[in-house]
Amino acid sequence: MMPPTPTTMPSQIEPEAVIALQESGEKVTVLDVRELWEVAICAIKESLSLPLGALPQNLDSLPKDEPLVVLCHHGMRSMQAVAWLRANGYNNATNMRGGIDAWARRIDSAMPTY
Repeated sequence: MMPPTPTTMPSQIEPEAVIALQESGEKVTVLDVRELWEVAICAIKESLSLPLGALPQNLDSLPKDEPLVVLCHHGMRSMQAVAWLRANGYNNATNMRGGIDAWARRIDSAMPTY
């Protein structure tokens, strides 16, 4: 099955679908909207850290031409971020269901949790 194109990204995807996107060779940006102290505990390699409150000032720095996977701790802040991004023309934004906690439990068991 082919990964969705940025213009058809679902509003949420599972951590396993993020891995599939990354492994497909398609360019994908993982946007972590947690606070910096949270990112210091654990983060997905090569993710872009941009706390939720800083999103409006940095909107133009985000890609529109590739999947934009947004995550937080459990998926609530990132869901808000995706709704806001989509309202501002970023139809490529998708929430990673379960956040970094789901990633640590299902993808990278060596990752610290909090």
